[in-house]
Amino acid sequence: MRPLGPHVGKGTLPVRSAPVTHTAGTESFPRANARTQGFTRGAPRSFQLDPSGDRLLFLRSRGGTDPVNCLWSLDTGNGAEALVADPGELLGEGPEELSAVERARRERSREASAGIVAFATDRDGTVAAFGLSGRLWLADLAAGAVRELPAAGAVIDPRPDPTGRWVGYAADGGLHLSATDGSATRPVAESDGDDVTWGVAEFVAAEEMGRFRGFWWAPDGSALLAARVDESPVQRWHIADPANPAAPPTEIAYPVAGSADAEVTLHVLGLDGSRIGVTWDRSAFPYVVSASWTGPAPLLSVMSRDQRRSQTLEVDPAQGTTSVRSEAIDEVWLDVVEGIPALLPDGRLVTTVDRDGARRLAIDGTVVTPPDLQVTRVVSVDEAGVVVVGTDDPTESHLWLVTGGGSVDRLTEPGAFHTGLLSGGTLLLATRRLSQAGTAVTVRRKDGPEHLVPTYAEKPPISADVRLLSVGEHDLRVGVLFPRDHVAGTALPVLMDPYGGPHHQEVVKVHDMWLEPQWWADQGFAVVVADGRGTGSRGPEWDRAVRDELASVTLADQVEALEGVADRVADLDLSRVAIRGWSFGGYLAALAVLRRPDVFHAAIAGAPVTDLRLYDTFYTERYLGHPDEAAEIYERNSLIADAPRLSRPLLLIHGLADDNVVVAHTLRFSAALLAAGKPHDVLPLSGVTHMTPQEV
Repeated sequence: MRPLGPHVGKGTLPVRSAPVTHTAGTESFPRANARTQGFTRGAPRSFQLDPSGDRLLFLRSRGGTDPVNCLWSLDTGNGAEALVADPGELLGEGPEELSAVERARRERSREASAGIVAFATDRDGTVAAFGLSGRLWLADLAAGAVRELPAAGAVIDPRPDPTGRWVGYAADGGLHLSATDGSATRPVAESDGDDVTWGVAEFVAAEEMGRFRGFWWAPDGSALLAARVDESPVQRWHIADPANPAAPPTEIAYPVAGSADAEVTLHVLGLDGSRIGVTWDRSAFPYVVSASWTGPAPLLSVMSRDQRRSQTLEVDPAQGTTSVRSEAIDEVWLDVVEGIPALLPDGRLVTTVDRDGARRLAIDGTVVTPPDLQVTRVVSVDEAGVVVVGTDDPTESHLWLVTGGGSVDRLTEPGAFHTGLLSGGTLLLATRRLSQAGTAVTVRRKDGPEHLVPTYAEKPPISADVRLLSVGEHDLRVGVLFPRDHVAGTALPVLMDPYGGPHHQEVVKVHDMWLEPQWWADQGFAVVVADGRGTGSRGPEWDRAVRDELASVTLADQVEALEGVADRVADLDLSRVAIRGWSFGGYLAALAVLRRPDVFHAAIAGAPVTDLRLYDTFYTERYLGHPDEAAEIYERNSLIADAPRLSRPLLLIHGLADDNVVVAHTLRFSAALLAAGKPHDVLPLSGVTHMTPQEV
């Protein structure tokens, strides 16, 4: 139940290289929002600075409605841009073909764009590799030339080795190499079973852990650490397309809560043909959460099935044996923190610990960040120190530099939502504010001029006017929006518009996050968006309040937010309150009219998880435990048994091709409602997955 994000559709994708001149301001907001992918098309993204900080690489399409990304470079000294690779020139006017594996990868990463959607470079940033239409491409960044390299099949996740001699990539279940001079291609591991793949992340790693990779190069380019994924133990589900009965159903390996996960092992694959299996206590720690290889030895983060124990392991690449660098135990659960574990150049270990109500950075076990800073992820670790993203205000996001000596320096100004990079003394900032649309991307060398990275994104046809509040016993962060032509003294029906689920915030100081709520408000509603307990950036205790109680805690906080807003804001008609949401928000919307019809009078539930036994292992078991040991907990957090309680209007919406929250959730719930004699509406979306990017 990860929140909504970018998504790519099925089949072929257009490749377009000409600038797009369509103006969003001539359209309705919903159509403009769809055509521009939330006004993000044409904006720069996917940034990478070379070690010197002299060159910035990034992706950007040529216009605000153009989905096709090109690869660009920018000289951080003078701000001059250069086009590195244009899919339209490389492929001509033919469509971009995507393999089933690539479509699945993009679904997991919520990738909605076409063209070049990812790239990787060697250590010094001299070459960049990317996949396009299943083919392998290499850009020589010094010469400004792009050429296709031979490949063994439809290319997945190509990555140059640090020395720039080889490009590794996954294809047809195996892991392969192609020489950057085009002289050779060869396998380093071939699939040894119908259900076995090398070098590609398994479902729960990509969907829930944020690990999208399956192989990592040695620093000298002599070997790879590679994941072998065996999905044969995982149960099979079948996703059919009822609108096309002649098409066979798609079979997916889906590890539902309580069932077997894929078996993931790791191996050191030498370019000399050697293969060494990595050993650790896989029975105690079956989940490979993250891996890296920046020093002499690879680092692994592994976790227990119940997610209450984890270990950071150092691998001996010559023997495959592992030694424990650090351990963590939590009686509730341990979170996955992006960017750790990592090593400073002197070999000290960078991790996080939960202490004094905060997630704090630790170097070799010594806590180095203050308790009022919530660390959310580690961006980079190098000679300058550790760059982290975190916050001391849950509505904002900031960058801090933690030096090897332990000093903590803030790199961004308060009042905004910042992300960024630091490399070679060059700072890149992507800044979003509540007061203006879009993202401002700037790059500045140390003691040098600042350059703005141009955006071609379109301006939204409306602007948002949101009032941020803190309300209720739990100091809930809430946004309230009224119609822009609202006349004070006119009571309005209320629309609650939450996500409300674990580890995702909606109430942040980002203007464009409030565009859709503002459009709803302009239809005649007072819109209330509330982040309840569990939604992140408030500390481990805040997040863990939902353990075993996803339903009761999240619903209680929506009620608390509504009542808190009504105490402080006039013109809310609490006799007319609706609630809408998607994914976890859909679950929460249906839950609201089932269990609190005295507060909520109508609901729209999109792609709701109605039976938590049907959702995946890593997500569901973190919050509710193993269903064989917690049957009663699953029962009270699921919606099926509540069907006879429905007394309010309810619309269920679901994509029939959804492979994350499968349509069985809505169909089983609808069947239970029908059996109980409860009228309701169902809107099926043919050919749509968990995302709904189609303009129609």
